[in-house]
Amino acid sequence: VQLVESGGGLVQPGGSLTLSCAASGSIFSVNVMAWYRQAQGKERELVATIGSGDSANYADSVKGRFTISRDNAKNTMYLQMNSLKPEDTAVYYCNARVATTASLIFFRFWGQGTQVTVSS
Repeated sequence: VQLVESGGGLVQPGGSLTLSCAASGSIFSVNVMAWYRQAQGKERELVATIGSGDSANYADSVKGRFTISRDNAKNTMYLQMNSLKPEDTAVYYCNARVATTASLIFFRFWGQGTQVTVSS
């Protein structure tokens, strides 16, 4: 199973970006998906989660600005980021609990990360 993020880049404060995370491989089922981020010199932190039934939760720091969503048919998750601030600068990682066709047991997988830089 592979998780591949895309959509990162450089944006000015107040701008918007949309991140995508596509899961591929021998997938039987995808359960909870999540976005994490890690700023330079800081610990990785949870940004948002979304269940298989589309229930979403957000870190207080991004509530009202970020929206997490998923397309179960495509095994893809998105993070719409609006009103971006310099403190949102970080590497954003995709995380998902995936059951493979081989084992039918859920394991956590990580993407390689995509850089988001908010700067004027």
